[in-house]
Amino acid sequence: MEFKHKPVLLNESIIGLNIKSNGIYVDGTLGGAGHSKEIVKRLDSKSGLLIGIDRDEEALKAAKNNLSEYSNVKYIYGNHDNIREILNDLNIDYVDGILLDLGVSSYQLDEKNRGFSYLGSNDLDMRMDKNQRLTAKEVINNYKEDHLANLIFEYGEEKFSRIIAKNICIARAKKKIETTDELVKIIQESIPRFSQKDGHPAKRTFQAIRIEVNNEIKPLENTITNSIECLKPKGRLCVITFHSIEDRAVKTAMNKAKGMCVCPKEIPYCVCGAKELGKVITKKPIIPTEEEQNENSRAKSAKLRIFEKI
Repeated sequence: MEFKHKPVLLNESIIGLNIKSNGIYVDGTLGGAGHSKEIVKRLDSKSGLLIGIDRDEEALKAAKNNLSEYSNVKYIYGNHDNIREILNDLNIDYVDGILLDLGVSSYQLDEKNRGFSYLGSNDLDMRMDKNQRLTAKEVINNYKEDHLANLIFEYGEEKFSRIIAKNICIARAKKKIETTDELVKIIQESIPRFSQKDGHPAKRTFQAIRIEVNNEIKPLENTITNSIECLKPKGRLCVITFHSIEDRAVKTAMNKAKGMCVCPKEIPYCVCGAKELGKVITKKPIIPTEEEQNENSRAKSAKLRIFEKI
């Protein structure tokens, strides 16, 4: 299947990176290289460098094909959570800009054997990195009911998480849950009809399981901080999020990096160790234009936040 992914907030991200032709830039979520292609176009072929990171080997293959005319690109099979180690391995201390597009790609949603989509009958997988062990099938069939309910509520913001988790456990006691449509049926039967008007009833639960399988939230604040620390002075970090849980984590990390204390109000003194690393360029997140939202429905929830290193 062809790797198709329409880059969201493309122009806004490119402007936000403030690209220098002789700079070093990192696309930490390379995907099909939609954003990266616009970055590398603006780089000098001899003095500029693009580093593309992705944990999906199929994405890396597609990116290499899409960027085949450019010689100043390094392709890294890895996770942006390990950006410091990746740069160390390349003997690079600091870079001029980093882009993180945290959304799941259109290809991953559409490719049947990946199991990301709640449409159709597909294997319960949801791994971005096919070499990792944890799958959606493992989560659904082996997590304890309370654990399952908590992650569906926390990562999916699903108010019917308890009954969904209960019904999953009842169903799997009779037969192992193998496919996406089996899970969808359980979710649909768990949510009252009057509450199924706001999009597909399985959307929030599938989001939660995907986040758990790929460990998308727990390291995110540290990833943002580490990325900022890898920037040169005046270097910029652009982060695109697609749901409120990601956005809160990014906002918190950037506020802390600009020196704002993020300790709970009930603590009488600061214990978060906030120190000023730079400034947030976007007082409010940038959202797609109405035109882009109409052209690409998956852009509707996107938000772009930009940070500049001191």
